[in-house]
Amino acid sequence: MNFQDLEIKKEYRSLLDNIARDFYLPLLSKATLYQRAVGFFSSSVLIEISKGIATLAQNGGHIQLVASPYLSDDDIIAIKNGYELRDQVVKSAVLRELHTPVTKFDSARLNLLANLIADGVLDIKIAFTEDEDKMGMYHEKMGIITDVDGNRVAFSGSMNESATAMTLNYETIDVYCSWKGEEERVKAKENAFASIWGNSEPNINIIDFPELKQEIIDRYKTSKPDFDIDKKEFEQDDLSFGTTTDFFDFSNRYPKMPEGFKLHDYQEQAIISWKEKGFRGIFDMATGTGKTLTGLGALTTLSQAVDNKLAVIIVCPYQHLVEQWVEDIVKFNIQPIIGYSSSSQKDWKKRLENAVRDQKLKVRNKEFFCFICTNATYTSEFVQKQIFKIKSDILLMVDEAHNFGAPYLSCLLHEFYTYRLALSATIDRHNDEEGTEKLFSFFGDKCIEYSLDRAIKEKKLTPYKYYPVIITFTDEELETYNNLTYEMGKCIIKGQNGKNKLSPRGEKLALQRSRIVAGAKGKLAALEETIQPYLHDKHILVYCGATKGLEENQDYTSVDSEDIRQIDEVTDLLGNKLKMDVSQFTSKEDIEEREVLKREFSIGDTLQVLIAIKCLDEGVNIPKIKTAFILASTTNPKEYIQRRGRVLRLAKGKEYAEIYDFITLPYAPEDTLSLTETQLKRCTTLVKNELNRATEFSRIAINMVESESILDEIKDAYGIQSLDYVSQEEENYEW
Repeated sequence: MNFQDLEIKKEYRSLLDNIARDFYLPLLSKATLYQRAVGFFSSSVLIEISKGIATLAQNGGHIQLVASPYLSDDDIIAIKNGYELRDQVVKSAVLRELHTPVTKFDSARLNLLANLIADGVLDIKIAFTEDEDKMGMYHEKMGIITDVDGNRVAFSGSMNESATAMTLNYETIDVYCSWKGEEERVKAKENAFASIWGNSEPNINIIDFPELKQEIIDRYKTSKPDFDIDKKEFEQDDLSFGTTTDFFDFSNRYPKMPEGFKLHDYQEQAIISWKEKGFRGIFDMATGTGKTLTGLGALTTLSQAVDNKLAVIIVCPYQHLVEQWVEDIVKFNIQPIIGYSSSSQKDWKKRLENAVRDQKLKVRNKEFFCFICTNATYTSEFVQKQIFKIKSDILLMVDEAHNFGAPYLSCLLHEFYTYRLALSATIDRHNDEEGTEKLFSFFGDKCIEYSLDRAIKEKKLTPYKYYPVIITFTDEELETYNNLTYEMGKCIIKGQNGKNKLSPRGEKLALQRSRIVAGAKGKLAALEETIQPYLHDKHILVYCGATKGLEENQDYTSVDSEDIRQIDEVTDLLGNKLKMDVSQFTSKEDIEEREVLKREFSIGDTLQVLIAIKCLDEGVNIPKIKTAFILASTTNPKEYIQRRGRVLRLAKGKEYAEIYDFITLPYAPEDTLSLTETQLKRCTTLVKNELNRATEFSRIAINMVESESILDEIKDAYGIQSLDYVSQEEENYEW
């Protein structure tokens, strides 16, 4: 028998096909040569490529494997520091991707491959791209399989040969057969692979890496090879491949701590406290102190305590946060169902339905499942319907849980959730006591309160210097601000609780007024002056307000005007006028584009400055940020605490961070001497609320004495004794 006796489809999709069982195994059982380029190298790649190889080896066949190293930011930097280091860095990167096998099948397959390498059946080469001193990953995915009669099957597509590719993601491969009139396409793939393997492809370098082969042999060769591993894993009596057995051994898909991973003492204590409180509570942890890993450690502890009979619902505010969580979730041996509109799992709804059904029916090895989604997906009718069908104990874990104090989300905090965990650096909602109370009432008490002060002291975050930059209104801005304040004074009404609040019209006026503060024209000129010492630096973040700046003579009261967004003005200033390498980081960029930006920013050769708005407030991890210019004059502690936390993440070579905070005032401190008492009173809200943020930033800064002296000057000028937050409806409107 040869390939022509097999039914081979033109396309295989991971949603519809078991690609390992339906494609790889039947073809490789009849092959004599398997040539494969797989993208990134890892031990999981070795495990997955072994599917079907046992029979090929017994047939006297050979395997040629090309893979690319996964280079970290530090690897790239090391290479740039000296060309002679290139090969050594690449080799180190490859070797660190060899991990301890998890299951008995993993061990058996790695042992098989180690034996095949030792016997000269399997050869591995490492590839990377290089052009004008810039390195990258060779990321092509293709393969050619040849049988004894010279029939060839070539394939290419999005599939990486890894567990993640075959189970978590939606992947596709296109297939071409030499005997079906597709000889030209097959020959093209053969020539391409031969060129790469022979190191004759332009801009692609190949390393023949004997140390890697020897390391695989030393690490994984434990006994004679088991050539029946495919039959054993797939529970088949022969290689007919006609069953519907799942690709993985799911009996081991229960949560467990990653190999070699250890939580910090404060993380372990948080989990102990949560357990003591009946697996309910809040992890109040500063940004950058490991909330996600603590949460997954808690999940693992709970799952083991209930014999893995558990449904887990994890909710995050944004898609990029979901993806960041998934990267860590899989390390805890969990295969999550990933739910949001553009999920890589196009069939996530079906997966969720099946998981709920299987758990309800008590299907063996299906007692546990994990579903992660965005806030928006969580509120959907479909997801809520599925959650209500769950009959087992449920853990609801919410990241950035302060958002769930909002009415549209708090109404979905169901009492039937057996176990509950809230994660947030800012659990107390700004100016919303009712929403905050709902969170504590549902989730329970704080199990840990790990402050930013403590995190810096214990070297979990970077210390920082704080520089207030004083901005004052133009005459036009001041006039408009005062007029809006006067009109807001007419819009105060009594709420149901008897307290003052703004009417809907008053809230619109308040938004207009806040835009004046956030978009004050003086900020651009001050930024241009302040950033001068950093024109040739890298790892700079500029935080703009989610507002719009204004052109000359433009009416500030026009909410719907076609004005220029501040972020565009800043981009033009830094990129065009000052000739810095800049890029915006906004909601317009998709996940892949953001990853590219983060990588380029971390390296710093082609991107000095990220210019961002609110999308960086929650969850985005860019540790390399060294200097931040914060133009957004927010009075919401949730926002400015999150923003500060972005800047303080630890990074190699980052001894301290610097924060420039643009403080908007109605008048310069020296000009207040000529003001009447009434004029000063009109300024109270703005000045106090700006100083609240500045005082919090200054409080634990390295240069606290220097920054506090500037803030004290402002307090003295405006006669401010107390810095309690002043709400819009509590202002003293005396005219």
